[in-house]
Amino acid sequence: MIAATSTPAALAAKAATSIIPIVFEIAAAWPRREPQPTWWQCHRATQINVEVGPKRLELLHKLMPAARAVALLVNPSNPAVAEAAASQMQAAARTLGLELHVLHASAEADFGAVFARVRELGASGLVMSAGEPLFASRTEQLGALAALHRVPAVGAGRKFASAGGLVSYGSSIDDAYRLAGGYTARILKGDRPADLPVQQATKVELTINLNTAKALGLTIPEALLATADEVIQ
Repeated sequence: MIAATSTPAALAAKAATSIIPIVFEIAAAWPRREPQPTWWQCHRATQINVEVGPKRLELLHKLMPAARAVALLVNPSNPAVAEAAASQMQAAARTLGLELHVLHASAEADFGAVFARVRELGASGLVMSAGEPLFASRTEQLGALAALHRVPAVGAGRKFASAGGLVSYGSSIDDAYRLAGGYTARILKGDRPADLPVQQATKVELTINLNTAKALGLTIPEALLATADEVIQ
């Protein structure tokens, strides 16, 4: 029995065995370039981060209603996720009357230039593409850089906001791991993996860093504060 908590870990486990059951939890869809796992061998628990991408843009718009342009960060080295995110967010931006600049980062070394580029473009804020392993694994660094460069930014996980990002909105990682852990226990107790359907975590959390908002000179609407799962101050 193998339990994996990311897409790279799941791929490594899949490459290592064809007979040991694998339970894996991922933040986005299985990569298009990879063959789908056989259901007798594997089970997936997925997060709901990609689907709520437009909501992150909407949150940034609510916090900065006068903004006319914002930026989206994607990883061009992961084209399936990057293209889907860009298309989804361009449509959301048009609905909100915003111009969306798509910025690229393929490695950690690119992050600093991204925040400088946001300023050069005159974008009022930045939204992180969700479901991207590079950004998810460095979410705290991205949050800290957003604070350092004084860029209002919205990410997916709580750690982004706690590190200095303005807002995070996305799946509860605890909820997703709880689902994967439950299936792990069921398989160890004798349930057949083929009988267990794919599950999707449905709990979404909103975290607002009030300290960052004050440093940026932004006022968070009371109605939005009231809906937050956590306010950092």
